[in-house]
Amino acid sequence: MTVRPSVPPIIQGGMGVGISDWRLAQAVSRRGQLGVVSGTALDTVMVRRLQDGDVGGHVRRAMAEFPIPDVAAEVRRRYFRPEGREPGMPYKMLPMYQQAMSQSRQLLTMLAAFVEVYLAKQGQQQGVVGMNLLTKVQIPTLPALYGAMLAGVDVILMGAGIPREIPAALDHLAQHQMASLRFEVEGLPSGREERLILDPKGFWTLPPPELRRPLFLAIIASNSLATMLARKASGRIDGFVIEGPTAGGHNAPPRGEPRFNEHGEPQYGERDVVELAKISELGLPFWLAGGAGRKGRLPEALAAGASGIQVGTLFAYCEESGLAEGLKRSILAHAARGEVTVRTDPRASPTGYPFKVVSWPGGPGDGVARERRCDLGGLRAAYCTPQGRIGYRCPAEPVAAYVKKGGKVEDTVGRRCLCNALTADIGLGQIRANEEVEPPLVTSGDDLESIGEFLAGRTRYTAGDVLDYLVG
Repeated sequence: MTVRPSVPPIIQGGMGVGISDWRLAQAVSRRGQLGVVSGTALDTVMVRRLQDGDVGGHVRRAMAEFPIPDVAAEVRRRYFRPEGREPGMPYKMLPMYQQAMSQSRQLLTMLAAFVEVYLAKQGQQQGVVGMNLLTKVQIPTLPALYGAMLAGVDVILMGAGIPREIPAALDHLAQHQMASLRFEVEGLPSGREERLILDPKGFWTLPPPELRRPLFLAIIASNSLATMLARKASGRIDGFVIEGPTAGGHNAPPRGEPRFNEHGEPQYGERDVVELAKISELGLPFWLAGGAGRKGRLPEALAAGASGIQVGTLFAYCEESGLAEGLKRSILAHAARGEVTVRTDPRASPTGYPFKVVSWPGGPGDGVARERRCDLGGLRAAYCTPQGRIGYRCPAEPVAAYVKKGGKVEDTVGRRCLCNALTADIGLGQIRANEEVEPPLVTSGDDLESIGEFLAGRTRYTAGDVLDYLVG
């Protein structure tokens, strides 16, 4: 009989594109807490690591364990450069996601998720490892889930949307059965529905391995969403992460009439406070996130009925995180002097969700010149053309292109390409014209502004130091 894992009291946040990478998740998991890898754009991260020579051979070692034959060999042939890229050489790009993904594209996405989870779990028998995915990024979700499950992922966490159909998808994929999700397409005629489909049977010539269905934690920001998921999700919800507006990355928009402060930040009020007593009545465990990275917050959460906390910001700047070394050192040095600002930008993200942006002296901040482009496409929205076909557009792409596809010009104001910017945060930014590197855009929770108390004069620290601080 398969033993279901349990979720520890501390969950390490699944941050950014590759900030929460396998090294960080492994370090946290080995200490008995839930280490989490970010599932966002893992296929791009994997092929760029290969093109940079796969220093240490970790990606290739994990690829060799992928159970579907010939996939790893083909990916290695196409993308691995033993000596890395020559100076100024751009990364070879992957095809952008389409509703009807080719089998080879599905397999590459599965392989990337497998690699990250496999490496996070490697060398440990009891550690618990999770993967965080964005509900908003729909097309790669099913192959990413299946690839992570092939590597033995213990927990799936999903927010940035309403992951109502994910529990049933996990049930089906655990049995190697066809899974599907409703595909959000703007402007579909009444009565028409589009689906995303993954059928594992087409990948196997021999009997597939037995899989365990991972636990599923929905990341929510309101009582109403928690209640709806608990009662109407397609299958078992195993708990919630309740994320407040001080958390990094994307935040849920405020409820009610929009209000903004003098800096243009959205203002949250009483309607945005989750009532923990009502969450407890649902009978499911929950963890508190957003502002949880301070001493004493864990016992406070437990006393309030929570099962623990989720912490992101402190882990984002530890030695094991995937954040580029230069950014890490610069931000910590300025944060220790109180010289960083975290602003909730209501327009930066193409998704329309408020998004936290970090600024500091000498950093890229808000004013960096960034050429509009869309060549990764992770946050593109699908829409129905006048001819009834499905197209794709992003308000951060060139304005003329977006408007030509039926988008409104006012929706493009202030938008930034997070796909490329967040990839640059981990040192994998694309090379542009004149050998310029795509500039980064760093996101963090509000806790970054007061991280000096935790640092206590240090300029470096480990994931273990964070855990000691949280439980001390």
